[in-house]
Amino acid sequence: MENMKLKVVYGDVVLGVHGEGFDYLFSYQTGGMESLVLDGKEWLYRTPKPAFWRAVTDNDRGNGFPARSGMWFAADMFSFCREIEVSVDGTVIPLPTAPENNRFGGTKEADRVKIRFVYQTVTVPAADVEAAYEVTADGKIRVDVCYHGRKGLPELPVFGLRLVMPTKALGFRYQGLSGETYPDRMAGGIPGVYEIEGLPMTKYLVPQDCGMHMETDWLEIYRDSVLNRADKEPGRFGIRIGSVDKKFAFSCLPYTPQEIESATHQEELPPERRTVLTVCGAVRGVGGIDSWGADVEPEYHIDAEQELAFSFRIGPLPHNV
Repeated sequence: MENMKLKVVYGDVVLGVHGEGFDYLFSYQTGGMESLVLDGKEWLYRTPKPAFWRAVTDNDRGNGFPARSGMWFAADMFSFCREIEVSVDGTVIPLPTAPENNRFGGTKEADRVKIRFVYQTVTVPAADVEAAYEVTADGKIRVDVCYHGRKGLPELPVFGLRLVMPTKALGFRYQGLSGETYPDRMAGGIPGVYEIEGLPMTKYLVPQDCGMHMETDWLEIYRDSVLNRADKEPGRFGIRIGSVDKKFAFSCLPYTPQEIESATHQEELPPERRTVLTVCGAVRGVGGIDSWGADVEPEYHIDAEQELAFSFRIGPLPHNV
């Protein structure tokens, strides 16, 4: 492992980072990671983007939260990348797009590559979010996400990074608290390792946010289907998300918040085709004291005027699945 190096390809619109068992592409056009291939299997259907919205709950509707913080729904959908920075072995280099990338002849080697994307929200006023990916020769990706608070913005429903995967997962395994937990619904959670079959959605009469898991050490997601028709028998394969400095929260569902938000009854939800993983650094509580008026307790709000940051690692499974 000590002699292993990353293979770096400086394309016109993408930065390629390759190694034994992994191939990653970072796009200057879409503003983020465009392809995440482990052992020949693609894990991204869309470029990951900052997550600001979770589908509203009955309690949210009852206390008027969507009306107060609705601009975060637009930010979740339409925030855009305004700045990209690439560094190789700790040194920032000029953005290697054409014609700058012409000075790199063939594939280059490096010990680590970091690419930082800065997103601007479509809120009023606007705020910045940074998502930095640092790849090392073992194929692991450290992801650092930071929201820079802005005075005058309403409370956030959630803050995270959303990764949409190409096909529906078989299920997932994680170390954390049992069951569905939110910041104000953790007392009954028992620490342990849990395996969930499929991507369960709570069968509320009106579809709403569900499936959050707080205080997570690591998460493994398993699939057995791909969009690559040349791969006739993909078998069972997986990916691992691990904590860095502190535990994270996540939801792993078959729908985006927008798809859930658009359905007024369960039968209006679309067929389950994808896996929508949201890794969260901050989650608003769900309340429930009085669905028709009482707000979430103050300590479970997310102040959008303050800085928020979290980190996690993406990599291959540490064992055979």
